[in-house]
Amino acid sequence: MHYYVDVIKRYADFSGRARRQEYWMFVLCSIPIMAVLIAVDFGLGSYPVVFYIYNLAVFLPTLGLSVRRLHDTGRSGWWYLVSLIPFVGWIAIIVLMAIEGDAGPNAYGASPKQLTA
Repeated sequence: MHYYVDVIKRYADFSGRARRQEYWMFVLCSIPIMAVLIAVDFGLGSYPVVFYIYNLAVFLPTLGLSVRRLHDTGRSGWWYLVSLIPFVGWIAIIVLMAIEGDAGPNAYGASPKQLTA
């Protein structure tokens, strides 16, 4: 759960690097939250109001985390715009988020894996 909270605390931080574990744990925590919010929305008859409010609230933290994850692989945050390409873009982003980050320091800073080890 601390992965989720740490990302929210760094909500507008687009500098530095983020490990794969940090990214995927945030995604893993977000999915059940969204599922519960969808159920609440349907229960209240307000779908998708609460769900959209949550997505709006975590938009900047998610974008910042995604940019830091791309930095870990040695890519600019602008690569996230690839996700706007229909069908192929989301597959490309999933692959980029899943590959191993640079082992040592790169243009975006020291390896977060070495900092936590």
